[in-house]
Amino acid sequence: MQVHASAPTRVDLAGGTLDIWPLYLLHENAQTLNAAITIRAECRLTPNADGRLRIVAEDTGARVEVSRWSELGESQASRLVARVLRFFRAEGLTVSTRSAAPVGAGLAGSSALNIAVCAALARWHDRDLGGDSLIELALNLEAQVLGVPTGAQDYRPATYGGIAALEMGPGGVTRAPLNVDAEALASRIVLVYTEQSRDSGINNWEVTKRRIDGDPGIISLFDEIRDVALGMREALEAARWDDVARYLALEWDLRKRLAPGVTTARLDALIRCGRQAGADAAKVCGAGGGGCLVFLTPPDRAGSVRAALAEAGARVLDCRIDTRGLQVSVD
Repeated sequence: MQVHASAPTRVDLAGGTLDIWPLYLLHENAQTLNAAITIRAECRLTPNADGRLRIVAEDTGARVEVSRWSELGESQASRLVARVLRFFRAEGLTVSTRSAAPVGAGLAGSSALNIAVCAALARWHDRDLGGDSLIELALNLEAQVLGVPTGAQDYRPATYGGIAALEMGPGGVTRAPLNVDAEALASRIVLVYTEQSRDSGINNWEVTKRRIDGDPGIISLFDEIRDVALGMREALEAARWDDVARYLALEWDLRKRLAPGVTTARLDALIRCGRQAGADAAKVCGAGGGGCLVFLTPPDRAGSVRAALAEAGARVLDCRIDTRGLQVSVD
């Protein structure tokens, strides 16, 4: 038997960082908006006749081999996959992984891979682990690996796909699918990798600590970020694309004020390049400091924007909106 699982990454549109507990409890009507994209992470489980446990990261070349799960350490390569294998006490398997997202892209590639590996191992062990239970497990395991709190938004696109708002409050996190034409949104998105990796755990954790400490400037910024998400949600569902672009630009202006290092000279230069080529707005994906940029542009200008950014040295990533979400199959 072989088990194959894959899950989409995502583009975050507005309201990011507020999805980290307990930040969303400190701001009424907190929500984030995101769209799953067809840049997927995947894993395959195959049995080993010799009973040994192997991890093979096909995209990075990292390999780990041990005789049993208890020998997997925290300091070796593929830490996240190793942590999941330890949780499931997996034995006698080769776990092959691959992600189409660049390392440190800000597209939640690690969360998508986490969901795929957890779902594959649950199927392998005949465990009923779906939906919110799967998400809670993946979130908690990733927090153990990172050593800092993780946000709630990244696991929902990986599990369910589509375009959605995550409404967050004392009752928990609720995914609300948005009535948005996926093709209309995809035709307006240009996604590029800046060739600069990033570290979301550092940026998000520093901002989280400042908010919990009661920094008045951070409190005000999060209120404004929350309001931008509310406005963008309404604009998206009404297909008011000029307003969507305006909110995306405002989200980026606010996010740059959250912490030093959210933007860089490289990010600023690429955004100027894309805007000059016809894009209406742009923002970094994830917490900032590098990774991917998402541009919103009229469909008839998307080709010019892609060409200009490629000439400027960015890597254009081809993608559409992913409506499938997590996929698991047994061969």
